Amino acid sequence: MRGIAGSTPLAPPRLLPWRLRPGWPLSVALLGFPLWWILGLANVVLLLISVPMAITLWRRRGTLVAPSGFGAWLFFLIWVVLGLLVLWADAPLAEPGGGFSRLLVYGYRFAWYLSFTIVLLYIGNMSERELPSGKIGRLLGYMFIVTTVGGLVGSFFPSIQLTSPVEMVLPQGLTGNSFVRDIVHPRVAEIESILGFAQSRPMAPFAYANTWGAAYAFFLPYFLLTWIVRARMRRRVFALIILVASLWPVVYSLNRGLWAALGAIGLFGVLKLLQVGGPRVIAWTAGMAAVGALIVALSPLPGLVQDRLDNPHSNNRRTLLAEETTRSVLMGSPLVGFGSTRNVQGDLGQVAGGAKAGCKACESPPLGTQGHVWLLIFANGVVGTIAFCAFFAIRFLRHWRDRGAYSLAGCCVLISCTLFMITYDMVEVPLYTVMIAVALMWRASRDAHGVRPPRARVRALTEEPAPAAEAVAQ
Repeated sequence: MRGIAGSTPLAPPRLLPWRLRPGWPLSVALLGFPLWWILGLANVVLLLISVPMAITLWRRRGTLVAPSGFGAWLFFLIWVVLGLLVLWADAPLAEPGGGFSRLLVYGYRFAWYLSFTIVLLYIGNMSERELPSGKIGRLLGYMFIVTTVGGLVGSFFPSIQLTSPVEMVLPQGLTGNSFVRDIVHPRVAEIESILGFAQSRPMAPFAYANTWGAAYAFFLPYFLLTWIVRARMRRRVFALIILVASLWPVVYSLNRGLWAALGAIGLFGVLKLLQVGGPRVIAWTAGMAAVGALIVALSPLPGLVQDRLDNPHSNNRRTLLAEETTRSVLMGSPLVGFGSTRNVQGDLGQVAGGAKAGCKACESPPLGTQGHVWLLIFANGVVGTIAFCAFFAIRFLRHWRDRGAYSLAGCCVLISCTLFMITYDMVEVPLYTVMIAVALMWRASRDAHGVRPPRARVRALTEEPAPAAEAVAQ
């Protein structure tokens, strides 16, 4: 314990003529995200800001706290490290051999797992005085606006793509790799013929259309909370315009996972509001639900949903890939997995048709892709998958009964994450946002029970969690 109860904690040494405020790495990464994306640095910056966060944690190492279930997460990280031992082992049903690029992909994913850990502990060990939840919530709400603007640009101008400065300076051997190119080459949309005609699926400012869908669902609860529910009238009007405009790319993206997630979190949110709210909240919730149902009924969404169901597109390929992934792991390395993905041997039963010039979708995806749960199974085995899922299950079960607004938002994010894991690759921005959500509801619940981080126990926090109705309707 640093300091003595009743005394003021020692301030960190001032190494600069000014003092950066706590939380500045998040502000730099998220407020500048559109610029980082144009420069080809969006993902790199999120990894780099983990360094100053880790330095802050190191300075507080004697007083760090962690949420319940964190042991399961640490066990998962250890299991990921064990993947190095089997990184070049030949996997059944996969192409034999493999080059140095396999280690790069493994290292990239492991760096993200470390960054998820750091941001969780960084936010969780900050007091409300140091780093207000409202500030983080507004940053996530701002990211929803960025996501909406990117979705609109991708919907109306789908052919836009840029050559980023990072792409210009990287060796051609690296930029020729599809994995690296997706990260450093900004595109606003993928164009696919799911319904029999060319249809744009927005992806800006992210690397994939499914990442855009996950980001929309994860940022939405914080946008609603900090830009509409707890906002002044001028900001609220602006936010409502943004929210209505965002429905266009949501509807026309043909993103079934996003549609399902929005339905699930909408139902959960309504039930929670009815549970914790008074008459005013119940009336407000019922009215908003009725308006939402009317908008959906009058929109093109019902017809598009039916058309999308009539054109399953990638269902057979996804099913076959999941089966091959699971079979390969159970046959070759059920406990540890194979460390990273592998290229499929053959053409996946000829369902995809095999690779063709100008048709990326025709190529068989690697084993361990097309869903984060399949990556976990293939790369980390059954044990690693259980440890990963156990951590988030524990966090959800600890908070789903909480009445705080950030607990409600965090549970909505975890519900969406559970649905997305089956079909989306979640590493990078999606899981980073999930960890921020977990940190926020962990901290809010801890403060609500009067348990403060060691550095903050000597003084009361400036903001107390709002009571039931006020927390969700203030």
